[in-house]
Amino acid sequence: MRAVAYKTPQPIANKAPLIDVDLSVPTPGEHDLLVEVKAVSVNPVDTKVRASVQPEPGQLKVLGWDAAGVVTAVGPKVTLFKPGDEVFYAGAIDRPGTNAEFHLVDERIVGWKPQSLDFAAASALPLTAITAWETLFDRLRVGDPVPGAAKTVLIIGGAGGVGSIAIQLLRALTNLTVIATASRTETRDWALKLGAHHVLDHSRPLAAEMDQLALGAPAFVFSTTNTDKHVDEIVKLIAPQGRFALIDDLPILDVMPFKRKSVSIHWEMMFARPLFKTPDMIEQHNLLNRVAELVDSGRIRTTLTETLGPINAATVSKAHRMIETGRTRGKLVLAGF
Repeated sequence: MRAVAYKTPQPIANKAPLIDVDLSVPTPGEHDLLVEVKAVSVNPVDTKVRASVQPEPGQLKVLGWDAAGVVTAVGPKVTLFKPGDEVFYAGAIDRPGTNAEFHLVDERIVGWKPQSLDFAAASALPLTAITAWETLFDRLRVGDPVPGAAKTVLIIGGAGGVGSIAIQLLRALTNLTVIATASRTETRDWALKLGAHHVLDHSRPLAAEMDQLALGAPAFVFSTTNTDKHVDEIVKLIAPQGRFALIDDLPILDVMPFKRKSVSIHWEMMFARPLFKTPDMIEQHNLLNRVAELVDSGRIRTTLTETLGPINAATVSKAHRMIETGRTRGKLVLAGF
């Protein structure tokens, strides 16, 4: 089968950071689906792994943690799916990735593809939808009010892949006021189009920006990117006993400034459930099916913004370069081989 891989971690600016390869079609394990991949999307995690993770000696590493495709075979203990089913999912970080014609994934982290979307549009959703859902409903528990706080959620980085779906989930499933941040006209317009009630400029001090809205201190803050640049402002603006979640990688996070307000801090790592085979691992199957229902009912939409071309080393490399600019909005997708 055709796949895109690398032999050694290197910058995307190098001559051939990713290469086209031929690999054997894998065999499903007990709970595995063998999926014929029709489309994939690219996430910041792809670029981080490519730049830093050394494959096992003599091995190639295939990236990719978003896919939509068709089940072609199943393992002996599979009960949720059958060959011919159309699915979408985000995979597991400790297994080979989705940038391949065929891919193995545990059925418990797979959902049925939204019927109203083609494979490309569906592939844009899984990783960011899981991340946003788990952050909002499992970590921040946005349905549980914070006494005295404004019933608002501040999403830092509202136009990125995670922010784009988080805005929509909040509007579809809660009555909270959604405040996003953006710093360019096109990203501001994108966040508003997706349903944000207000958009702040994160190139300016966020506490002062929040004060201008006169809504009060937000109960919840969800930082999707550049948390290290905004952490002092988050301490200022969040409500006492508020809840703060983040997903990006900080070299150091000083939690002591949050102590005075008794703010709880929550990390979200959407790979945690499949990585540790947690007892509630099937919740990713359940939430993806709920997301598909929301899409098919017209309550949320795909966050695809551009389909770059087929799944090969050249187009995957192009996607990595675009992601590393930090200026993309929504999701980049590759479709077909």
